[in-house]
Amino acid sequence: MKAIVLRILLQRPGLDRTAGLFRLRLRAGGSQIVLAAFVLVAILAPLISPQNPYDPLQVLGWDASSPPGTVGSGGYAYILGTDGLGRDILSTIFYGLRISLVVSIVSSLAAAMIGLAAGVTAAYFGRWIDAVIMRLVDLQLSLPTILVALIAIVTLGPGVDRIILALIIVQWAVYARMVRGVALSETRKSYMDAAQLLRMPTLRILLRHLLPNSIAPALTLLPIEIGHAIALEATLSFLGLGVPLDKPSLGSAVANGFQYLMTGQYWISLFPGLALLCLVASINFVGDDLRRRLDPRSAAR
Repeated sequence: MKAIVLRILLQRPGLDRTAGLFRLRLRAGGSQIVLAAFVLVAILAPLISPQNPYDPLQVLGWDASSPPGTVGSGGYAYILGTDGLGRDILSTIFYGLRISLVVSIVSSLAAAMIGLAAGVTAAYFGRWIDAVIMRLVDLQLSLPTILVALIAIVTLGPGVDRIILALIIVQWAVYARMVRGVALSETRKSYMDAAQLLRMPTLRILLRHLLPNSIAPALTLLPIEIGHAIALEATLSFLGLGVPLDKPSLGSAVANGFQYLMTGQYWISLFPGLALLCLVASINFVGDDLRRRLDPRSAAR
């Protein structure tokens, strides 16, 4: 009898919704902790890494391809092993986090600002300005993301700054389309009519009225696009078109061990790949939680 009553209580919609919200909050809190740990490790990488994996004076070639837990010639244990050149995998991950986070955050912020400006401009002025901007957006979004990134990298050449520029080219259109839709609805509201009747300067209307009321979708999209940028940068680095060899990233760390997978030296690619997976997943979960907080319709479900 007690078991039947308990099942009935657990099947109540209110309890189901409460349990669902608890799971979401637990997932969001865990993701925030993991993401904060990744950021902290990236900032403190030179202080906490056992070695600088890209300093030839610290890399011991005779410790190459050491499995996890091996005590190296330098006297300390390689917790995650070493790669084919003798570089500590743990240190490579710490330093790789720095490049991956910097490249993705800078490119996503720049793309968001460009997309905001383009979307608000298209919505406010309309006519041929709107048509030109949105046709550019449609053209870019009709092409595969990786194809646009590859074309940009081949055209611009290698380098961290070129990678950032390529990611900006890939991402700005997503922000522009989303912001334009919100800004179009804002232009039809009474406060916009009042600002125009008062003959306020166009730049003031855009910056002080239309832009602040259209920025919320970009804020919810930003964490997700940072995760996409990290994954895309890792893909380009894995293909050999990403950051230079002397500036490690998680993608290049995975690529370094690809040729050793068939020889049983799994750790060279496995641990950087797991770090990349956890980083992108934590960013996406944090972005999903931010979207639920800023979107009342999502919070109500």
